[in-house]
Amino acid sequence: MQLKYIQCQANIHHWPLFLITNRSTDCNLECFFHSSFKSPTSFYCFSNMFCWQTYNALFILRCITKFFVENLKEEDLVRQFEACPARQPDGTRRDDENVNQLDLFLDSLIEIVVDVPLKDFTYPLHLEAINCLLVLLSVQMFSQQPASKSCIYRSLMQGRYSIHAPLLVKTLLQHFISQDKAPPGLYRSSAGGSVVIGLASELWNMLTFGMTRGIASASPVSSDNVTVVKPNEVSESPLSNQALLLVLVLANHCTSDKNLHNPYRQALFSCSNSQDPCNEATPTRAAATFKLDLGRLYTTLCNVPSSDQTTLLLYLLVHRNRHVKTYIMSRSDIELLVVPVLKTLYHAPDSNSHHIYMSLIILLILSEDDLFNKTVHEMMLKGVTWYTERSISEISLGGLLVLVVIRTIQYNMLKMRDKYLHTNCLAALANMSSQFRSLHPYVSQRLVSLFETLAKKHNRLADQIQQQDAVGSAHVTVVNMEDTEKPSDLVQDLGVLEEVLRMVLEIINSCLSHQLAHNPNLVYTLLYKKHVFEPFHTHPAFQDIVQNIGAVILYFSSRLDQVQKDLSVAEVLATVQHGALQWPKERLKKFPDLKFRYVEEDEPEDFFIPYVWSLVCQSSGLYWNPASIKLFAADNGSPLVC
Repeated sequence: MQLKYIQCQANIHHWPLFLITNRSTDCNLECFFHSSFKSPTSFYCFSNMFCWQTYNALFILRCITKFFVENLKEEDLVRQFEACPARQPDGTRRDDENVNQLDLFLDSLIEIVVDVPLKDFTYPLHLEAINCLLVLLSVQMFSQQPASKSCIYRSLMQGRYSIHAPLLVKTLLQHFISQDKAPPGLYRSSAGGSVVIGLASELWNMLTFGMTRGIASASPVSSDNVTVVKPNEVSESPLSNQALLLVLVLANHCTSDKNLHNPYRQALFSCSNSQDPCNEATPTRAAATFKLDLGRLYTTLCNVPSSDQTTLLLYLLVHRNRHVKTYIMSRSDIELLVVPVLKTLYHAPDSNSHHIYMSLIILLILSEDDLFNKTVHEMMLKGVTWYTERSISEISLGGLLVLVVIRTIQYNMLKMRDKYLHTNCLAALANMSSQFRSLHPYVSQRLVSLFETLAKKHNRLADQIQQQDAVGSAHVTVVNMEDTEKPSDLVQDLGVLEEVLRMVLEIINSCLSHQLAHNPNLVYTLLYKKHVFEPFHTHPAFQDIVQNIGAVILYFSSRLDQVQKDLSVAEVLATVQHGALQWPKERLKKFPDLKFRYVEEDEPEDFFIPYVWSLVCQSSGLYWNPASIKLFAADNGSPLVC
């Protein structure tokens, strides 16, 4: 297939229009963008027809480029851009024969995104420019080489593009913040309109499954051991959605190569608050960072529906951008940000494992801050209707956080059985434990019940190991699936379980050591469930820390025995509260404070690059042939390390 173009009279009112005809087996992209993107920021961009003609050219280029990306090696794709006739169609020599056409195309796309004002009639132009960039960058999905070896990625990360990186990231984030909806009837051709406009409109709707028409049908497409999901729920604000996806793509590639700096990542991680008067005294280097209204960004992150891409952006910002993290911690309405994260974890069966990971890590990072741990127990929430296990009329944000994390641990034990997830759930609770205050009765019950559940599992595993040791190599008839494990696996599982049990005990002990007087409900629950802890008083792995819990139980049991009558729940709580005022703290053995910090693995790209491109495939409205994708075949592990 060869592309043959017909160029209209070149004047101030018309850009080149192109028709596609089948001819042979070769294809040349240059004839499409030659002279089409020389001055995208000129005053002609304010002309409606000018913008539509540019959109048409970009749309056709995007479709052709995507075909090449899916079917050619990157070096062959680049050659398609560079292959050009020695003469113009009219026989004259071209004045840009020595210009790198791929760089020219990338430069033009970035200029459109950054410099063309966003209006109703330029909305599709911005959208198509971002889509073209996503398609070009999608070469990573069809290659087994790292992005740092890609010609396209290297072009974007180096040279003059790095100078514009902060401005591009800022513009994309502003699109995300604004959440501008697509103008009505954006992709419908009107009566008397251009044939090419109409053609592009219909092709757009076919290829994007009707992005502006609401929700398209979804069906999984499988290839070998890779599953790619077609777009199933398309944003009402497609420009905001595509801009966010492009930010994530740019920020998560070329992060491990010491010889290739990623200016987009640096810009995202160093942007500061434009509304902070303290920042005005400090000059901002255009080549390194930019300023953004963090208040509007915070509002958008709180208000947009929770999705993988918004959660991933929030993770990147709280983990890497100290300005954003400091701003979030200073908010008096932090529940607006935390509650959607908790809802994602609560509805874990409806979310993918990566979304659960990112949501949990956000909580872990926030829990590293003592002010956050204190504040969440002072914020009271009413009418938490989405928590359906039990009707709770009022609960603190901290109590709700503990409930949801405990529920995530239990879900992981039943379904996912992921050690990393267990570790990070417990790390978040451990960081908060010294600030647990006024825990709700139900929260106290769930915390102790978690230990009880783990203790029963521990006893079963210990019995199985003893049984197998007793019979040696003889065959043992079993019913439980866990019993079919090898002895070495059982011992390993027991070791992991003992670590988890130890951590839960340390969390309870930390709360009692620092906040006993403020948690009568927890003391009440310990008294009620004291038999659960008795078998561990002599266990070498737990006896030191169980002694502390036993000392608390013994002290308050003796206080209750002194009353010598049957007490109601209210009277027991009153006795506990009075006894807590006279509690001798020196009775408890001191343990180091529980402090955990989140640290990424050494090669985070192995996790984040496949994750980001799975989000692009799922939510961009763009479709790639899953049979050709190589990126998703590998086991990408987990980014979680404490």
